[in-house]
Amino acid sequence: MMVSFSCNADGYDPLDPNGNITIRWDVLQENDDTTQDVRISIVNYQLFRHIELPGWKLSWTWPGDEVIWTILGAEATEQGNCSAFKGRQLPHCCEKQPVIIDLLPGAPFNNQAANCCKGGVLSSMNQDPGKFLAAFQMHVGSGSNNGSLPGIPGRFNLGLAGYTCGEPFQVPPTKFVEDQGRRRTQAFATWNVTCSYSQFRSSSAPTCCVSLSAFYNETIVPCPHCSCACQTQAGSQCVKPGELPPVLQLPHNEPPKPVVQCSNHMCPIRVHWHVKLSYKEYWRVKVTITNLNYVKNYSEWNLVVLHPNLRSVTRVFSFNYKPLNIYGNINDTGMFYGIQYYNDMLLQSGENGNVQTEMLLHKDPGIFTFREGWAFPRKISFNGEDCVMPSPDDYPRLPNTAHFLHAKPPSSFIHLLLLLLLVV
Repeated sequence: MMVSFSCNADGYDPLDPNGNITIRWDVLQENDDTTQDVRISIVNYQLFRHIELPGWKLSWTWPGDEVIWTILGAEATEQGNCSAFKGRQLPHCCEKQPVIIDLLPGAPFNNQAANCCKGGVLSSMNQDPGKFLAAFQMHVGSGSNNGSLPGIPGRFNLGLAGYTCGEPFQVPPTKFVEDQGRRRTQAFATWNVTCSYSQFRSSSAPTCCVSLSAFYNETIVPCPHCSCACQTQAGSQCVKPGELPPVLQLPHNEPPKPVVQCSNHMCPIRVHWHVKLSYKEYWRVKVTITNLNYVKNYSEWNLVVLHPNLRSVTRVFSFNYKPLNIYGNINDTGMFYGIQYYNDMLLQSGENGNVQTEMLLHKDPGIFTFREGWAFPRKISFNGEDCVMPSPDDYPRLPNTAHFLHAKPPSSFIHLLLLLLLVV
């Protein structure tokens, strides 16, 4: 029988500077029948990249003939061939390479474990600190009665595009807190597996782009041509105005490839940055995120912006905002994300397929300017994916006279002033 622990682990670093996902393998108990109770935790230490539906699918390769007898908080997708166990209860999984998925929210209580049952979805540490950890427990043993304990598996895989996992390495045993912090216990042994992310491994093309505009220029700078794909490119799928997306033809057992509105950039996500107003001591920006994908909603989306004036953000409307001091005290990066139950879901392409905010920023003396494209962001990412920016040469320019910044008195007033001086 599996031992169920309801305590919380405090052995995790508060913030991993590498921004990785860590798989932690804790041996909680070794039993006389050469079985073990283990707890597996998946911890998302990334600052703003989260795991969306359909969620993680954790797999590994056993070193021998190990089997999973029982499991809490997750389940194996395949039981495998358990014909060697005749006349007794069959193991939960006999696969050499089991694939484990998270239980859905609302799973039966007697199947749950602490920090389970999120459907494989993990938030980032900044966006929702209560949902960046997933965990489940297993009772594992050897498939043959050779009297040996189960070994530590290898070749871990999260089942997520862009992620690569290393080999397990032993670390100090994880400590657990009980009785409201008055008692500590610890695992028999602990191994960590580090999984890193690469956008180039995740996708061969970008997934978002940025367009720009400003109140002082009539030019709207669109997303660069073919930012994410070209309409004539093989495999590109887009929907022209008046057409219906081929929803019924899409696969239902795997994430569908984007089906987007036909455009020059062919990106599922477009971010528009508009310099809206200029006051005496402040300036105002409007940001609009538009979902052009007909087959996907973006839950718990986030937008990360790099701009030197973000250190002087005065107010943000309709979005949550957190500064990201990635480089020590340099506060030029911030994360925007939706308000729960209001606009934290970016719906698929249509009338409601956009979210927008406005923010008020203070004009820092000696730094602020509208010239040379300074008012536009240096970098933008959506859900952790870098967006394609327009060329700086194309940014909206100030008019040559720049009347709104340096208002000059009319010439008739100057002539009158000179006349008065002559008379005096």
